[in-house]
Amino acid sequence: MDDKELDQIRQQRIAQMESQFGGKDAEQQKAMQDRARQQEDAKNSILSQIMDQNARARLNTLKISKPEKAQMVEGMIVRMAQMGQLQGKLDDAQLVQLLESVNSQMPRSTSSVKFDRRRAAIDSDDEDDYGL
Repeated sequence: MDDKELDQIRQQRIAQMESQFGGKDAEQQKAMQDRARQQEDAKNSILSQIMDQNARARLNTLKISKPEKAQMVEGMIVRMAQMGQLQGKLDDAQLVQLLESVNSQMPRSTSSVKFDRRRAAIDSDDEDDYGL
């Protein structure tokens, strides 16, 4: 066998191995996505059973504005329900209390806006030049 034939055989083997492993990776990814979807469905089912409509709407609104905090609160509510800490359905007032306690425990990030007039090239002298 010459080098061309060996090289061609190597290329075919590499392509064959990549296709085999690539197929397994795609199957594993699909399985992981299915598991994540099932977990999300189970969580939503639990939340719909233990929360009234107003509390659920407030949580969905929070999910739009602060998705990380909403996921954390959802997890807390599910754990509380599983441990039997919730009696009856969680209403809007109870959710507000829970959110306030979470907010008091979380460190506040100070966000401020600084406006540098020099960089923005805004000068008060420019306002007087209107060609009059």
